[in-house]
Amino acid sequence: MSSQGFQKEMQTIGEKLLLKLQKLPKADPVEIVSFCVVLLFIVTVLVLMIVACSCCCYSCCSCDGRPDHRRRKIQVRPTAH
Repeated sequence: MSSQGFQKEMQTIGEKLLLKLQKLPKADPVEIVSFCVVLLFIVTVLVLMIVACSCCCYSCCSCDGRPDHRRRKIQVRPTAH
């Protein structure tokens, strides 16, 4: 997908979301609940991605920019008989 196609798709999704938010005060209670569930799912996925990325970065870089050498894997070789 080209950059312009992706940008247009994101703009279309944003416009649909804005339209949905504008119609939400007049919507049925079931529609409001379903919209909140979908929104909660999206927020949960984003928070989990942020937590996973920050944990991965912390274990690799120790948050000071230097790699943590204590976690380096040691390769074990078989002993010769």
